[in-house]
Amino acid sequence: MSRTRIKICGLTRPQDVRAAVEHGADAIGFVFYPHSPRAVGIEQAAELVALLPPFVTSVGLFVNAAEAEVNAVLQRVPLQLLQFHGDETDAQCARHGRPWIKAARMRQGVDLVEFSSLHPRASGVLVDAFVDGYGGGGKTFDWSLIPEGFERPLVLSGGLDVDNVVEAVRRVRPWAVDVSSGVESAKGIKDAVKIAAFIAGVRHADG
Repeated sequence: MSRTRIKICGLTRPQDVRAAVEHGADAIGFVFYPHSPRAVGIEQAAELVALLPPFVTSVGLFVNAAEAEVNAVLQRVPLQLLQFHGDETDAQCARHGRPWIKAARMRQGVDLVEFSSLHPRASGVLVDAFVDGYGGGGKTFDWSLIPEGFERPLVLSGGLDVDNVVEAVRRVRPWAVDVSSGVESAKGIKDAVKIAAFIAGVRHADG
């Protein structure tokens, strides 16, 4: 069985980046959505990404951002993967020339296979809870909405924390998990102890 990858998202402080890396995170996410309490500026993000060692992926999260906004970030911040959480089309996501994943906001009636077919160039699909705003709401969704045998790399997000991540990984068997509020002491402020416990939980679930 493959090892579940782990992304810690919404980091805003150097000490949180260091803690996530030290405890074994595979990817670190930075939010470029101005309405988020976890949003970072371009220079701030550049300084945080510079802390990442080799083989830890830097991810930039965008929500319905104009092409020029994304390009301005990419000119200064060496992001390796883009994550789109809004209503972006496949063409809009692909135009930046970087690997990318697309977030599906899950609720009754969402057909994940159909959603996936609309984004054929995505490296994977992230499933999140449908909440007001875009992500970071700390809410889970009904994991049974994920169809059996979904064939593309699946990133499980939405309300994951130390208490539910073992069950989540064992039930869904995602390619990766993505956590933000579940390892925080306050919005945008990560807790190193919670990060360590979350990552240990994923490893335990992997068996």
